[in-house]
Amino acid sequence: MNKTVNINIGGLFFHIDEDAYQKLSRYFDAIKRSLSNSSGKDEIMKDIEMRVAELLTEKQKSDKHVINNKDVDEVIVVMGQPEDYRIDDDGTETKSEPFFATTGRKKLYRDKDRGLIGGVCTGLGHYFGVDAVWIKIIFLLLAFTSFGVIAYLILWIATPKAVTTSEKLEMTGEPVTISNIEKKVREEFESVSNKFKNANYDEMGNQVKNGAERVAGGLGDVIMKIFGAFAKVLGAIILVFSAMSLAGLFIGLFTFGTTSFIDAPWQRYVDAVNYTDIPLWAFGLLTFLAIGIPLFFFLMLGLKLLVANMKSLGAAVKYSLLAIWIFSVGALVVIGIQQSTESAFEGKIVTKETINIQPTDTLKIKFVSNDFFSKNVYEHEDFVFTQDSAKNEVIYSNKISFEIKSTDKAQPYLQIEKLADGKSFDEANKRAEKIKYGFKVVGNQLLLDNFLLTEMASKYRNQNVELYLYLPKGMVFVADETVQHFDESDNDFFNLHHSSGKYTYKVEESQVKCLDCPADENEYNDVETEDISIEENDTIKTVTVKVNGKEVINTKSGKKGKLTIGSDGVIIKSE
Repeated sequence: MNKTVNINIGGLFFHIDEDAYQKLSRYFDAIKRSLSNSSGKDEIMKDIEMRVAELLTEKQKSDKHVINNKDVDEVIVVMGQPEDYRIDDDGTETKSEPFFATTGRKKLYRDKDRGLIGGVCTGLGHYFGVDAVWIKIIFLLLAFTSFGVIAYLILWIATPKAVTTSEKLEMTGEPVTISNIEKKVREEFESVSNKFKNANYDEMGNQVKNGAERVAGGLGDVIMKIFGAFAKVLGAIILVFSAMSLAGLFIGLFTFGTTSFIDAPWQRYVDAVNYTDIPLWAFGLLTFLAIGIPLFFFLMLGLKLLVANMKSLGAAVKYSLLAIWIFSVGALVVIGIQQSTESAFEGKIVTKETINIQPTDTLKIKFVSNDFFSKNVYEHEDFVFTQDSAKNEVIYSNKISFEIKSTDKAQPYLQIEKLADGKSFDEANKRAEKIKYGFKVVGNQLLLDNFLLTEMASKYRNQNVELYLYLPKGMVFVADETVQHFDESDNDFFNLHHSSGKYTYKVEESQVKCLDCPADENEYNDVETEDISIEENDTIKTVTVKVNGKEVINTKSGKKGKLTIGSDGVIIKSE
């Protein structure tokens, strides 16, 4: 039966039998003797004890497990013998690593010493074996979404910071042995020692005498570090934006420009608004160069901010790209001017058609569609490429406007104005003349087409038709609900009531009146009303007043007075 003792190693408690305890004590004593001349002896011993505690913890199978000689021997195999890792003061190793040294297994820690904020990205870089700058770029892209910020905060909170030498070795994947621990500690001590050795004590004395300069210098260093970090972030943003924009431009050039060589479904629409007849691929290439070259220089700027000591482009490359960019921009300006001049003038062709209808008849106005092109009379298309019934390719458009005006002539007439753009009045007038528009009169109905047609050769040059219906005074008409989608009349002269398409209107001297519109729609004072009066000497036994079929007054009182209807349609009784 072996005696057991309780010991504390690296802040952890263990049950260990007496023989194993003696062996472990001798092992620690041997390490201390081997480190007698080493700098940072206490720091090294602390890290070694913590590493031994971690290894012993892995050996415990339960809380009642007792550490024995076998467990201690296995720990010594991993850590190595002290004499095998002795490093002299001159920094040379007397013996190499033993053959049984194990390969280090990486653990995820935050590298606060090299990190800018929390050391998360630098720690991930150590763990995955990549440069930390790429991890930072990924988090920067994800920062535009809430996921990136949340992920960084979770990793910051959940990932421990590498504080001890053992943790720093585990972070980089180096084996946590006596040799590596001692090397790490000696490197840190030598780094601090070199700073003191290379220090200019006279200069330090002057800085102590001049405290303001020292503070200013410190603030300057802090500011420079802040600007350095900001430059890295800015460089990453510029790099990502430029790369994505260049990729989008290239895809646009490939998909948009190359369709000039094939019959794409939307190719006709592009050609219709291309007034210069310049090939689409040429325009796409010029646009790519005009926008892409500045983006390329932005891309290089982003790389320079991220990558230190990056070589600049040669002077020949820079000046060549600059010349190509100037040529591209100049060519696009010329194309833009030519595009504008192609539609600088507006042509107009005017025709007048008399509407033969009896003055006593009520004219009914209605817009109709052609079922061959569309079965929806209410649609509105600027232009569509299609075929007519004879299989001829035409441009179909619903750019039709309609207005009602008054005339002194006895007969109503329809004035049709066809309009189109061109680089001169002559060309614009010829293009307008080719517009096809139709209407017909059936009985007392005026049926107006809701579309126009023009040939493909004319291309799209803002072709449209304006209709002006001139009606003589006293003319009565009904505007169908289809008129509502094309009417652009001046409301002060003709206010089309949208609540119904069956109202009756009458042309008067200065305004079109609605004869049967609701009284509450009298916004433009165009609803016809009548005064109702009761003479002073009349005796009224029963008075019944109805407005729009609704009874509003019914009296048998016999009172004398006067009833009038105000401008707002409300009946007023005055004594």
